[in-house]
Amino acid sequence: MSNNNPETKTVSEEEIHNNPFLAMEVEPNSDLKKYLVEYVGTKLDQEQVTVDMIANVLASEFPEFMMVLAEENFIRGYETGLEDVYKTLARETEQNTEE
Repeated sequence: MSNNNPETKTVSEEEIHNNPFLAMEVEPNSDLKKYLVEYVGTKLDQEQVTVDMIANVLASEFPEFMMVLAEENFIRGYETGLEDVYKTLARETEQNTEE
């Protein structure tokens, strides 16, 4: 199956595991963020708290919440992947019938 769509972006394994958003310092600009930054900062004895730190503390202390997010993310990604496959197959079938 060839990919002739120039708009398609393939994400490498390295990009998946080096998400720059994880390293972002959290700006406590809401009550919930303030609470999370204070809680995680105290727990990890850090003044600056990143998204990754919050995710790790949540995974450790509230795994049920993180599991729901992970499952939902997986399902949505799987559905998107299937939709992409069906669209690609339909496009290729259409191209083959035109030839």
